[in-house]
Amino acid sequence: MLLRRVAALCTATARRLSTAAVLQEVETVPEFTYLEGLPRPDPKYDETIFAIPRPKSGKNIAAKERSSGRVPSIVFEAEDGQHGGNKLLISVRTNQIKKLVNHLGRSFFLSRLFDLEVRSDFESQDIVEKVRVLPRKLHLQAGSDAVLNVTFIRAPSTAWLKVDVPLVFRGEDVSPGLKKGSQLNIIKRTVKYKCPADIIPPYIDVDLSELDVGQKIVAQDLKVHPALKLLRSKDEPVCKIMGARVSDQRKSK
Repeated sequence: MLLRRVAALCTATARRLSTAAVLQEVETVPEFTYLEGLPRPDPKYDETIFAIPRPKSGKNIAAKERSSGRVPSIVFEAEDGQHGGNKLLISVRTNQIKKLVNHLGRSFFLSRLFDLEVRSDFESQDIVEKVRVLPRKLHLQAGSDAVLNVTFIRAPSTAWLKVDVPLVFRGEDVSPGLKKGSQLNIIKRTVKYKCPADIIPPYIDVDLSELDVGQKIVAQDLKVHPALKLLRSKDEPVCKIMGARVSDQRKSK
């Protein structure tokens, strides 16, 4: 009887250890870091976005917030990188968002992580929540570019986020095709990737320095961190060197 009890105890202990090992393995999240030679966020633009809670939503409340110099905003949980619960209604300062968008540019603002600090009041030291976020959507008023609202996604290290990463074209001055008088046809300004939150690229360099007439660059040619997952066809064209039109060639003779 004693031997059976000992054997049963050993079996139960082994099961618990095995379960713990499995749970530990499941909870282990790989660490991602930026690689040398690839773009990384410029610390010059590191900034904490300050916010206050907004108890209700609605057109009248949103209009009141805007007239008070605040932008009605919302923070979603990053469950699958796009949707999610744990919704938090907030308002941010209009001047701060306008400054960031003007300094970075709209596409670059939407591909950069920020610390978001929610306080009971903008002048208060009482911090309700502090979280890292990615701006998901930026709604501007047509004509005036006034900021109407901002949607944020929580961006913990465990998150994988869908990001439209802006493209920066370089090497136009030495491109063989462009030096011959051809034109650069830019087909895509951004490319969508699913990115680990810790290594979201602020932009992607597109090297035109060896591109000749008729040649193109497609999505799979872009140099990015190997952990990034392209969410478009790998053969989707990004840009192409277009040959000069016949009428242009005649004018140059």
